[in-house]
Amino acid sequence: MGYRGGSWVARRLIDTDIHERVLYEDLITYLENPWKRYITDCHWLQEKHMPYTQPAVAGVDRADARVPDGRPAGTDLAFMQQQLLDANQHSFGVLTGALDPSPSSMHGWYEMATALASAYNDWQIENWLEKDERLYGSVHIAAQDPQGAVREIERVGPHPKMVQILLPIDDNLWGDPYYHPIYEAAEHHDLMIGMHHNEPPTHFGRWPRYFIEWHTLIPTSHMIQVSNMVYNGVFEKYPQLKLMMIEGGFTYVPHLMRKMDQQYTDLRHEVPWVKRMPSRIVREHVRFTTQPMEEMSKHDFLQFVDQMGSEDIICFSTDYPHWDYDSPARALPALGEPLRQKIFFDNAKAFYPKLPEVHGGGGNRETSSV
Repeated sequence: MGYRGGSWVARRLIDTDIHERVLYEDLITYLENPWKRYITDCHWLQEKHMPYTQPAVAGVDRADARVPDGRPAGTDLAFMQQQLLDANQHSFGVLTGALDPSPSSMHGWYEMATALASAYNDWQIENWLEKDERLYGSVHIAAQDPQGAVREIERVGPHPKMVQILLPIDDNLWGDPYYHPIYEAAEHHDLMIGMHHNEPPTHFGRWPRYFIEWHTLIPTSHMIQVSNMVYNGVFEKYPQLKLMMIEGGFTYVPHLMRKMDQQYTDLRHEVPWVKRMPSRIVREHVRFTTQPMEEMSKHDFLQFVDQMGSEDIICFSTDYPHWDYDSPARALPALGEPLRQKIFFDNAKAFYPKLPEVHGGGGNRETSSV
């Protein structure tokens, strides 16, 4: 992969974070009353906690990603195909949605959260997954109701194009045994867990005063969730389960692995169900997306890989269509081809067992109905 004659040439590319966006009016078709009526008649909107002040013309999104007819970025498949999938010769892309906040983050009224998650899944399958063979999906659930979440996983998890269950990174700690039925259902259907940050975490203190603070410290919320999943024994209890940490980068991982190992050496009596060193669990079960990539040299990048002790941990993501989108042509330094191939394709292909084989050198260009 790289530049050839001034243009981007892709051999194989899996993008692990693409945000398709739904408008509430698009979900109405997939909702029944009374949930439909709350939107159409009562002007109900999901709660939103923190305003965005990103330095972008289109707010949270790239200005050029707005659909030409004026609709918000990420709402039109044809435009996404043109601007992202075809332009970069994607082999596969994993949709992570943009229903903000996630149904799993809604406070109270779990029935409405479950209804929204179910409607989103049906909308995603019909309008995205079944219209482009390159796109694969995330099962949206209302995890605060584990029994309802399991029913939704059982309903749509068997779909061949659903590859993971999406959980928001917020002030819920997902390693808690209360949520373990979700992981049992995930393992049963060969679904991985994808975690994507949502609102600023409030574990320690109040929300930051400025967006720049939150955006700088997003990795802290990722660290909390990884350590919580490991120390609560999720991967010991569900040995086939894996976790993708999305849109937090990876440069914090060496520190986290070393700190967790040190703490485990001193305090393993507190978590007797954890049988392996935390760093080993992370290497075997957890993957981290590249975006948002800090600017770094090849030397710096390879140092992080060396400190993680594995070339298999990092997976590429663009975060399209957000303002801090990472282009596959420019995001990474000039790495050797074997490592680039791992990051751009092989690691994610190994992570998601439901992705099919790709034959030939170039990206897929199958955009017919499945």
